[in-house]
Amino acid sequence: MIKDDIIQTGKNVLNIESKAVKALASRLDENFVQAVELLSKTKSRVIVTGMGKSGLVGRKIAATLSSCGTPAMFIHAAEAGHGDLGMIVKEDILIAVSYSGETREIVDLLDFFKRIGIKLISITGNKASKLARYSDIVLEAKVEKEAAPNGLVPTASSTAALALGDAISIALMKKKGFSEEDFATVHPKGEAGKKLLKIKNLMHKGRKIASISQESLMKDVLEEMTKKKLGMTCVVDSDQKLVGIITDGDLRRIIQKHRKYFLQKTARDCMTPNPITINKDDLATKGLNLMEENKITSLIIKSKKGEIEGIIHLHDLWRTEMF
Repeated sequence: MIKDDIIQTGKNVLNIESKAVKALASRLDENFVQAVELLSKTKSRVIVTGMGKSGLVGRKIAATLSSCGTPAMFIHAAEAGHGDLGMIVKEDILIAVSYSGETREIVDLLDFFKRIGIKLISITGNKASKLARYSDIVLEAKVEKEAAPNGLVPTASSTAALALGDAISIALMKKKGFSEEDFATVHPKGEAGKKLLKIKNLMHKGRKIASISQESLMKDVLEEMTKKKLGMTCVVDSDQKLVGIITDGDLRRIIQKHRKYFLQKTARDCMTPNPITINKDDLATKGLNLMEENKITSLIIKSKKGEIEGIIHLHDLWRTEMF
């Protein structure tokens, strides 16, 4: 094959598979709705099974369901008949992936599934298959043709099944109200979780907050900043409402300006009024952007009433390894 032939082959495969997924979207019907409704009501787990390429697709479907708020696990159809069926209970819901619907290892398990009364959803390209006949809900994933020249290699069909699994997962996610915060909770080490991490999960609060009154002398400001080790202190009024901020950088500028008299100054004299603040429910990425844009290293978290709820430092964001 020459270069142009290789590129054309790749394009043909992608075109065939994209058409298969597009055709699948046009066929979504009440069965899809019923499947999502059923899965959303389970108090147990979703069990996914399959063989060969369909088994690999099934593993991905189970992983996506779990990460989107629906506990799921994959059971290999061949291993199921050698003891792994003990992992399945009546309250589970089973998703079986088989394009032919006649995969021997899955067909051999159908009587067991019926006997224990588990609900069965099939993803198959053959609505007349034995798997489809045994299923409570059939999700058809038939494709016009595979991408391989001989039509023997599962390509478009496995892509269609995979896309259908994603569609189920995302519809379930929305149906169950699985939020960004929920997503971050189950992805604490992933890049996606880092991007969804919120300020309130990182901020210093309570006694860790550096705070001083407007009337306090600069020697007290120095003591508070040294004790709290945040490189800054909030300045508050008599009602404990935020009015300003004093940072390490401010201290250096104040010392240069007032020399030996700076210790006689008050926090009110030296503070930067109306500092940049952030909401505790904002994303940590927003905090990072604010710091970078304004060339600062700390942000104050302020409530709607003007009270200080926390402080976040650039180092807190560094520790998340989000950048």
